[in-house]
Amino acid sequence: MHLPWPRWQRQKRRMLKLFGALVVLGLALACITSWVLDSYDTAWHPKRSIRQPTVSDGDGTKGSSPPFPGDELNNIFWFVQVSDIHISRFRDPRRIPDFEKFCSHTVEVIKPALVLATGDLTDAKTESKVGSLQHEVEWQAYHNALKRSRVMERTKWIDIRGNHDAFNIFSLDSVNNYYRKYSANQKVGSFHYVHTTPFGNYSFVCVDATLTPGPKRPYNFFGILNQTQMDLLKTFRAQSLTTNQSIWFGHYTTSTIVSPSPGVRDMMRSAVAYLCGHLHTLGGLMPVLHSRHPLGTLELELGDWMDNRRYRVLAFDHDLLSFSDLQFEQWPAVLITNPKDAQYLHPGVEPLGRIRRSTHIRILAFSEAPITGVHVSIDGESLGTGRSAGGPLYVLLWDPSLYLAGLHTIRVKVEDSAGRSVVREQHFTLEDSFTPSFGFVQSFILLTDHYILARALFIFTVLLNVGVLIAFRFLRVPSSRAFSSPISVSLHLLSRMDIYYYSLLLFNLCTALGPWFIGEVIDGHNGACFAFGVFIDGHFLEGSLTYVIGIIQLLFFNIPLTSYLCWSLHHRCRGNTLRSHFVRPGRCGRTAVVHLFMLLLLAWQAHSCYFLLETYGVTAFFLSPVRTWALGLSVILIYRAWTGPAPLFRDNSKSNSSS
Repeated sequence: MHLPWPRWQRQKRRMLKLFGALVVLGLALACITSWVLDSYDTAWHPKRSIRQPTVSDGDGTKGSSPPFPGDELNNIFWFVQVSDIHISRFRDPRRIPDFEKFCSHTVEVIKPALVLATGDLTDAKTESKVGSLQHEVEWQAYHNALKRSRVMERTKWIDIRGNHDAFNIFSLDSVNNYYRKYSANQKVGSFHYVHTTPFGNYSFVCVDATLTPGPKRPYNFFGILNQTQMDLLKTFRAQSLTTNQSIWFGHYTTSTIVSPSPGVRDMMRSAVAYLCGHLHTLGGLMPVLHSRHPLGTLELELGDWMDNRRYRVLAFDHDLLSFSDLQFEQWPAVLITNPKDAQYLHPGVEPLGRIRRSTHIRILAFSEAPITGVHVSIDGESLGTGRSAGGPLYVLLWDPSLYLAGLHTIRVKVEDSAGRSVVREQHFTLEDSFTPSFGFVQSFILLTDHYILARALFIFTVLLNVGVLIAFRFLRVPSSRAFSSPISVSLHLLSRMDIYYYSLLLFNLCTALGPWFIGEVIDGHNGACFAFGVFIDGHFLEGSLTYVIGIIQLLFFNIPLTSYLCWSLHHRCRGNTLRSHFVRPGRCGRTAVVHLFMLLLLAWQAHSCYFLLETYGVTAFFLSPVRTWALGLSVILIYRAWTGPAPLFRDNSKSNSSS
């Protein structure tokens, strides 16, 4: 049967509108996808370099000028990084003796020029793991490990603060700021250390973004740099330009540092790499977290010592940076310094032309037993066995001209007299502009300013939640339920009943604007926590993790509570009670699941109240509109929804039932 002509035209118009909307949506998604992929494209591009690229085919540039990597132990030094040690009085009794053995034995075998301990030297948690407290005994254990091992007599030990080292400390002069008493470095704030060698100077710039004052966990997960601190870092950057190369290091990843424009990544653009810790391999989900900044600087997060016993050996060989992430007590330890790994080339600041002009493959091999063999092959073809050039350096003659094009694989097998062996493989390239990209997930984690993303998502979620309530409060009620969906009916019911509308509106506005709690943010110092930041005795810490916690609060309590009340009122409007709607044929299981889900969310909110009590004290527990008060309010609203007067669905502008 053919449709009447006018009706066919209307359907045609609808189809054209739908098609047009899909085309616009597709184009928008394509643009967003293109922008995201371009933002996280970590391959090096010439436009990213802050200096004239050193790789060239001409003469007279640093990239092609001598000295070139050869068969002698010269123009090379190596150093070590360890992070997130978390000396604890309550957990993992092997952590302290293992760390002391690392200081005494591992450092003695490797003999680094310096060691960078990049924060979270101690754990600073209570026995329950909930609270935050600086334990002097933990700092004493850390200090004693350094002292007994005499590591500071054998190398330069540079230890800096992490967020755990600043837990519950109001000021740098506080009695419980044990870092100033027990650390090796004892320098608070960012600083610039210059390592001097016979072949040049090398800058090591510390980025200290730890909070002062330092609140209890979890509100110092993000670091903050103010404009004064950024100006100081700018001075250090200018100073570092006169040295051979510069390394920047800190505890926080750049993605967890709040800083004024143009941002901390732009500030460190002259560095070869930024070394950090903090993320602990994300619980094992990301064992390797490396990426490249938009201006070329490498960001190399190191897995934690706490659970994974990780450390890193790095080397500058003829001003080319190489590194290897290693496991404690796994020998031999191997680092190929020439040719350098293609993934980590920095053409903007490194003299990569020296690789093409080099005469020997160069390998650092460390072991507590004598090295018996260093076997080298490229692209599956054996090149022979390396010979000792002195110390841990092994060299092997090669011809770089055979590998000028494409990507190649070098494989090194190192054996020691204890019968142990380790195989190390890496890709290398001698092409000027070919650097492989890092993975998207790694780059997203390290290159995204997560506090900005969290702030945008938080604002969007609040506006969505509040906007729906207000919209249905003033929208005209459909004349018949036959023309309304159950969701629309339930939202109309909820928004037209004053007790639910105003209660939920105020609850959501308090989540967005009001104080979440008032209490001892630091022991002996009262403060107030808001979504946009934390006030502590006249100090203000800009919001960062607060937005993440706010999103979790909205998604896992505020919005589900609104949805559950809508569902409950819709059942009451249809004449059901709490008992009767359980016995409806075929609906008992589904109904039980909804109630159980809401019960679990109430339990989660109750646990949040317990966390507040354990962390910030009794005052915070009782003065918490978003936690404790909200839990009581939600119980009252749920009880009234099932026991109060049944709402009526009427087409008027007044409330459907008395409130």
